[in-house]
Amino acid sequence: VQLQAYGGGLVQAGGSLRLSCAASGRTFSSYAMGWFRQAPGKEREFVGYISQSGGRTRYADSVKGRFTISRDNAKNTVYLQMNSLKPEDTAVYYCAAGPFMTTNRNYDYWGQGTQVTVSS
Repeated sequence: VQLQAYGGGLVQAGGSLRLSCAASGRTFSSYAMGWFRQAPGKEREFVGYISQSGGRTRYADSVKGRFTISRDNAKNTVYLQMNSLKPEDTAVYYCAAGPFMTTNRNYDYWGQGTQVTVSS
């Protein structure tokens, strides 16, 4: 599976962005999908995940209530809708695919990352 994340950019605090992650291959629906982010000088951290069917999601406390993950298995795409953005959300955002939903980095495939910058 090859993943490509896109949709990042520069946004003011309080604004919104929607990231997308497009997957190649015909087995997309068999993978749980995760979103992670990495700010400069910090470790990559869990943002959220979604189950294979899209029926289950989980979020990091820092983004709960502001971010929403969804997926369209017909389009081989997972989304990260980010609302009420804060400067501390500034990071490179990565999507990942694996057989299990997990908050750690044990995913088999990773996208290349897309930069999100939130100005104050």
